[in-house]
Amino acid sequence: MPQALGAPPAPCQAGLARPLHRAAVTALLLGAAWPALAQPDDTDALRLADAAPRHVETTKEWQWYAEGALGQTTQRHGGGTTVNQRLSFDVQFDKSLAPHWRAVLANRLDVNWSAPSGQPRSINTLKEAYLSWQARDDRLVDIGRINARYGVATGYNPTDFLRAGAIRSLVSVDPGSLKKNRLGSVMLRGQALWRGGSLTALVSPKLADQASAEPFSPDFGATNAQHRWLLAASQQVTENLNPQWLAYGGQGQATQLGFNLTTLMGDASVAFVEWSGGRSRSQYAQALATPDDTAWRNRLATGLSYTTASKLSLTLEYHHNSAALSKANWSALMRGPPAAYLRYRQWTQRAQELPTQQGLGMYALWQDALLQRLDLNAMLRHNLADRSRLAWLEARYHLDHADLALQWQVQSGKAGSEYGAPAQRRAWRGVVRYYF
Repeated sequence: MPQALGAPPAPCQAGLARPLHRAAVTALLLGAAWPALAQPDDTDALRLADAAPRHVETTKEWQWYAEGALGQTTQRHGGGTTVNQRLSFDVQFDKSLAPHWRAVLANRLDVNWSAPSGQPRSINTLKEAYLSWQARDDRLVDIGRINARYGVATGYNPTDFLRAGAIRSLVSVDPGSLKKNRLGSVMLRGQALWRGGSLTALVSPKLADQASAEPFSPDFGATNAQHRWLLAASQQVTENLNPQWLAYGGQGQATQLGFNLTTLMGDASVAFVEWSGGRSRSQYAQALATPDDTAWRNRLATGLSYTTASKLSLTLEYHHNSAALSKANWSALMRGPPAAYLRYRQWTQRAQELPTQQGLGMYALWQDALLQRLDLNAMLRHNLADRSRLAWLEARYHLDHADLALQWQVQSGKAGSEYGAPAQRRAWRGVVRYYF
């Protein structure tokens, strides 16, 4: 996810976004009739860089690591370079306190040094802190801060309804890192399980009015600035078909619907579709507080994953968001007043939404590439409206108690485009992570 920017807008309000054609929606719903894989839970499709390494024992009550990073950034204007350093501490606690009771804690502290000031800047992210009560074998109740993630796509998740405002410290553009290293929402969550199905219901109350910039703030205003609720249900239809339906709503917004499905296309190929839709204002209207333009709007992520016998996984995704700006309105925004452009970009970055209506994502993971314990990760995101691109590569070698990684990133495009506007053009980073 690129940094904040500065450049040009003032598009017209009419026709900023249109619902998908009926045929597309119909095709989406007909997808439920296809043979499918079981619906995955909150894990990421490609298990990218920040997924737990293979040598970590998940049965440990305490899991924590320290990570040091040293890198260099090349600026877009003038071509100057900046050296940056980071030291991070990540801890996870998961313990049974008594019969049927469990406590979970996940916290991350990032300390950054960046030239020319060289002054340290600390940001603490309280990812999770909750109590879980298993009333019966098939009934669970959780209360506290929970990172509830939904969706089957990799780079864009329309059904991940609780992601807005959750990124407190951006350490990587890797989708796995963005989903894992974020604030959870304070909520009361109940889950019911039965043969072949489940139902999850949660309520998340308003706790603060606005986000906090204080380094060690729990930042309830970022995740709990309004009352919200969510329902998620899945039911096994056939042996290989287990779709998931969602409904999400809250204070001052209409109910949004969601749907997730994955489909086995062969021994090595999986097709997936993730959709959400409902009545809402356009993103431009929300970002700039323009007159109400509420209409039905759709968001979609669909694609195909293929895995080879050599442990190479390739994924191609198509992203659509009818609440975002069309190609014409995005072009007008880039040429307009810089203040409006900046407000819109900041809003979409905070909401983790697409700034334009269409995009492509390509992702690759090669485990044990070339030699044992070496993993190669790659990502390419392409904006179809302005043809700008973000490329990210990582080589990660796993030792018994440590990881060594080298990361490279480049953003390219014309001035004002999604990936051509950020001040950072190119960056590399060396990372050492030690597991205790």
